[in-house]
Amino acid sequence: MSIQPVRLYGDPVLRTRAAEVTEFDERLRRLIDDLHDTLDDQQGAGLAAPQIGVGLRVFVYDVEGRRGHMVNPVLELPDKENQRGGELEGCLSVPGGLYYPRVRRQRAIARGVDMRGEPIEIRGEGFMARCLQHETDHLDGRLFIDRLDADTRAEFLADLERQDWYTAHQTSVHTDRDDSKGVFFKQ
Repeated sequence: MSIQPVRLYGDPVLRTRAAEVTEFDERLRRLIDDLHDTLDDQQGAGLAAPQIGVGLRVFVYDVEGRRGHMVNPVLELPDKENQRGGELEGCLSVPGGLYYPRVRRQRAIARGVDMRGEPIEIRGEGFMARCLQHETDHLDGRLFIDRLDADTRAEFLADLERQDWYTAHQTSVHTDRDDSKGVFFKQ
């Protein structure tokens, strides 16, 4: 078990659909342990394998007293009710206190398997539903900022330019403002 560096906005692994897990072995168990250790270190609610550079469909979560993992999740949104209010969303791969309003569904169901290949289901409402949607998006190569409205996205890009972790790498790594390709790590 070990804490892994978190890949940051601009790393191509965050924009690539993760592969299905086919081998349920010790390496998978170590990956899940590493994800939990890293999540605990970062004090986050969820963390997907691509965020530590592993292109597999695995995520862990620690939300409202519920802690666990899921392998090969399939997300279902059982109705069209959105969360109310101006829920702000952030991401460990976009550090620096950057949180933006992001509409998510009020309820979500994730079905997949555990580290042994046994079927599991996670039903979430409110913040847990947000976590399931956010982490599943990561496995599909999407970030929460992808679906911000135009004004909020412009605000994000302006805020991003003021981030030391982002601007420090601009001289050595070329990035595109809309979908950067540089490789950054959160130290």
